[in-house]
Order: sequence, then C-alpha cells, then structure tokens
Amino acid sequence: MKHVGTIALGGFLAVAVAGTLLAAASVDLGKAKSFAVLAGTTITNTGATTITGDVGLHPGKAATGFTTVTLNGAKHLGDAVALQAKNALVAAYNEAAGATPVKKVPTELGGTTLKPGVYASATLGLTGTVTLDGKGVFIFQAGSTLITAPGSKVALINGASACNVYWQVGSSATLDTTTSFKGTILALTSIALNDGVTLQGRALARNGAVTMIHDTIDNSSCAASSPTPTPTPKATTRSAATPPATDTLASMPAAMDDRVSLALLALVAVSSVAVLGSVRLAAARFRRRD
Repeated sequence: MKHVGTIALGGFLAVAVAGTLLAAASVDLGKAKSFAVLAGTTITNTGATTITGDVGLHPGKAATGFTTVTLNGAKHLGDAVALQAKNALVAAYNEAAGATPVKKVPTELGGTTLKPGVYASATLGLTGTVTLDGKGVFIFQAGSTLITAPGSKVALINGASACNVYWQVGSSATLDTTTSFKGTILALTSIALNDGVTLQGRALARNGAVTMIHDTIDNSSCAASSPTPTPTPKATTRSAATPPATDTLASMPAAMDDRVSLALLALVAVSSVAVLGSVRLAAARFRRRD
C-alpha cells in the first residue's frame, strides 16, 4: 500500500502547487492605494457628493464643483504626491491588464455568479446584479468600455471583499444612475459616475477625467494612510531628477505569461516523481516475493 500512498501524496502536492500558481494575485496599487478618486486631466463634480479617501490629479490641476463635496481625505492637485500616485496607477493598470489565467465571459455580467479569478471580454456591461462569491481576487479586463445600467449592483458573498475586486478598462467606464458598485476601477481614459452612484472602492482614471454627479465614493475599508509629500530639497542640495510621467509606458500584454507554464511544469514534475516512486516500490515488493 506504500506505493498507493505515494501516488496520492504526489497528486495532492501537484494540485496544491498548480492551484497556488494559477490563482489570481492581488493588484499592487502602491502610492495610489489611499486615493478614492484619481484622474489625469480634470475632476468635475455636480451636486452633493461624499468622498472618503484622497483625491488626486496629475498632470491636470483643475478640480471643479468641490464646494458641494464632503471630502474625508486629502486633495492633491498636480503636486508630487499626485505624480507618485499617477505613476503607481500606470503600473497597477498594466499589472491588471496582464493578469492570467484568463476566462472569457460575455459582455453582460448581470444575473451571473462568479468565483475568484480573471475574467475578460471585449466590452463589459452590467444590467441587474452580478454576484462575486468567495474569498480571493477578482480581476475584470474590459478591452474597451465598462457600462452599467441604472440601478445595477455588484453583490459580494461568502467572504468576497471590495478590496480584492479590480476592473481594468481599456477606454472609459460609465456607471449609470443609482448603480451600487464594488471594487477599484482602473480606466485608461475616463470615468463617469452618473447621479446617485455608490462606489465602494476607487475611481482611478489614468489619462482623462473623473466626472461625478451627487455620488458616494468610499475607500475607507481598503485605503492605506495618506502619502506624505516629499520635502523640497534646499537650494544647496543637489536634487534627484524628477522621473518622467509614466503614461508613455507600453501596456503589458494581456496574454498568458510564464506563470501558467511554470504551473504545468510543476504539475508534470511532481506527478512524474510520484509515479516513478510507486513503480520502484512495486518492483521491490515483487523481488521480495521471488
């Protein structure tokens, strides 16, 4: 029975190793983690909006309509902190765009229940409710747009957390009126939140604008502490060169990467060792019988 135990152990190890390597990894937001709203050109608000988390803009500096915004966080418009957050957003966007292994899904997510993983479609839409089920990371890759219908909802069950949900959008995202949304939106261009949207997470637009109309954006459950601006060096101190804006960095391809190959190799290697061991044990038993 020893060789049977060896086979079982080898199979268990193979599945465990492969499952670990194939699981979706969390996206590293870095210096952008504390931001509830981050944009490239402008941030515009109309009506009474509540934002819990930091607000940032770079390279733009124009944020309008904030006289009716209740902001529970810091505002960074075109400063060094906003630049650091913007660079981190570029890296996070590329990381989410390159996440694997990918499962293709239809455009419409409404009425479906999904387990943790990476899901991709040319466009993503939501009418009704999509349910995210279980602890783990959810990454959604939209080749172009993400659009929700009025009153749509992202529901979380069985330990799913908004902190582990990421929406990478190849152009722009639009959440229509009274949508209840969960997760971090990483849009290449712009994000529009129509009247009465509730977003538990972040609205991060890499190159364009974020537009809000009487909305609630809450990043408190996932935010890190607000970043501290880098002190300006004295005139007698030679300062380091300011890194260029990273919007010109090439996006990482959303193709299968080496993690899948490594997982398959590990699976084959461990299984081979288990089978070889069982054969040797069986041969030894036959020799003893002779």
